[in-house]
Amino acid sequence: MQNDLHILIADDHGIVRMGLARIVKELKPHAQLYEVEDYESLYLLLSKKKFDLAILDVKMPNGSFQEAIDIIKIKQPGLKTLVFSSQDEHLYAVRYLRMGADGFLHKLSPQHKIEEALDAMLEKGTFISEEVKDAMVADSLKPNQKILPLESLSDRELQVAKMLCEGITLKEMSHQLNLHASTISTYKNRIFEKLSIHSVPELIEIFRMYDL
Repeated sequence: MQNDLHILIADDHGIVRMGLARIVKELKPHAQLYEVEDYESLYLLLSKKKFDLAILDVKMPNGSFQEAIDIIKIKQPGLKTLVFSSQDEHLYAVRYLRMGADGFLHKLSPQHKIEEALDAMLEKGTFISEEVKDAMVADSLKPNQKILPLESLSDRELQVAKMLCEGITLKEMSHQLNLHASTISTYKNRIFEKLSIHSVPELIEIFRMYDL
């Protein structure tokens, strides 16, 4: 049935798409691969073609990950989505699964791990690394477990916090996230309050604790 396998790769970096497509083609030589570079192109292709697996970067132009997941669930509810990201999997993997993704794979994963993820997604419909599974189990067994700073943030707050650390202005954030500037300011104030900080440099230091 490999001849009927359709895989969509969405990433705004051409070199990443090319490298991943090459590896996927080596592992699944009969699969038909499709590539897009932003969310708008992703939505358009989802309206025209049925896919078995979508491998998605999270940070792409012209849309948002949550919007993409919502559209996928509407247009192709059976489509499995694997997040392919450079973000820290211990912090982000479970978050993206909760948002509706079916798996998470780090961009620095070796080829054998990519093969493992592909097989798991196509056969079981889900994938998460053993390291994250072990960490989740270990955390669940810890008595009186304390919530680490960034883990106290909501998904949107974490997104805004990361953009603040990247030096993105509130005005640009407002444009990228399609939110009013006052809403962004509210998120910023809430982040500072939750983390007990007063400045972006302090926020950056917290992110460094996670090696992000």
